[in-house]
Amino acid sequence: MYLAINYSPAAASLLRSGDLNIDYFKAPDWQWMVDEASVLRPVAVHFTLEAGNGGLEQMDWELVERLSSQTGTPYINLHLDSRLKHFPGVLVDTTDPGEVKRIAEILLSDVMFVVDRFGAGRVIVENSPYHAGQGKTLRPCILPEVITRIIEETGCGLLLDIAHASIAAHHIGMDEHEYISHLPIQRVRELHFAGIHLVGEMLQDHQSILDANWPLLDWVLARVQSGEWSPAWMLAFEYGGVGLAFDWRCDPQVIEQQVPLLYERVEKLNKNIS
Repeated sequence: MYLAINYSPAAASLLRSGDLNIDYFKAPDWQWMVDEASVLRPVAVHFTLEAGNGGLEQMDWELVERLSSQTGTPYINLHLDSRLKHFPGVLVDTTDPGEVKRIAEILLSDVMFVVDRFGAGRVIVENSPYHAGQGKTLRPCILPEVITRIIEETGCGLLLDIAHASIAAHHIGMDEHEYISHLPIQRVRELHFAGIHLVGEMLQDHQSILDANWPLLDWVLARVQSGEWSPAWMLAFEYGGVGLAFDWRCDPQVIEQQVPLLYERVEKLNKNIS
């Protein structure tokens, strides 16, 4: 398993000075950022593709194919993220069986559209965070049974975002370990992790890792190391980025202190499963 971190000026500066050890930069599907980051490290592209809202035929698939080929990114990722604005009249926290079924069918159709283009072995779907009434993501798309159905029927893999799973579990009143265990973890292909902070009254990820956040990552890695779960090709630390949205959560001291702790875990895992 490789270790990646979100590309940011702070991470790039630490790498140039020899104060950062990573295998990959993770970058969105922005050509300029991929070009800039790839000078320093291989780049894993994280595509800004959403399933669950329709309209995927309008995406720039030539860009997706070009960046995938340019970087050698092994998977095309999709976020399972049905959004409130696309479903007028549906409550964000709906549990209505008819609405759950309708949303699941749209998710399935969108993922199948991408699978038909790239093949099931190259497609992974990411579990989204769910904030109940504080957010815009609809509850049905984060249900383990819905995610399991999509993966089983399309043959694609799972991108397990550990922080997203923790947030979703909290808002549906489920233990985070139980929630993750009900996902199709034998199909995990990639892992994402970041700290979770209470910002105002809302749980937000893409933060520095708190002491309380580490145990869930260690639990996941222990399941992989034991062979209970399938191994992932990459663990991405989703901290930092470019622009105003990340300026307040892109502290070089956090990167310098926490990346070695992650790398130590990755090296231990690789040693024990080799």
